[in-house]
Amino acid sequence: MATTTALQDAPDVSAENYLVVGLATCFLKQEGEVEEVKILEPIPSAALEAVLKGIPTSYSMARGTTLGEVISGDTPEKPPEFPAEAHFCDDFIARAIAAARTYKTRPEAQAHIPPGTMRDDFNYSIERKRVLNQIRVVRKEDDVKQHEYTHKVL
Repeated sequence: MATTTALQDAPDVSAENYLVVGLATCFLKQEGEVEEVKILEPIPSAALEAVLKGIPTSYSMARGTTLGEVISGDTPEKPPEFPAEAHFCDDFIARAIAAARTYKTRPEAQAHIPPGTMRDDFNYSIERKRVLNQIRVVRKEDDVKQHEYTHKVL
């Protein structure tokens, strides 16, 4: 398989490198309302192992795949098992390459979801909503008051 354009900038990975792509339930805040969206995003090996230990997660399912299956040139390719309304996360290609590197350093993590298979037995929960476009506003009242001598040499 020929190396794709995006992978030419990352000579340490190839189209055959393994990674996991998950379907996450996230939310967008628009005009005071929150709208649910399905997002496809690469899952690094450490995050996958934590999810498999039963922590609550926004991932409803995940698929073991390769970089060559999800990246075509400079565009991401959606695996057919994922819903049509699912969107790719921001910086999908860069994050996919980074996630593939984590599976290269921990090849034993590839056994959790073999290539070409799906897994959906996670502790799926949207109790704590992942809001993608949330803006944190820091106010003066949020500052922690310090003693006047905190930054002085005594």
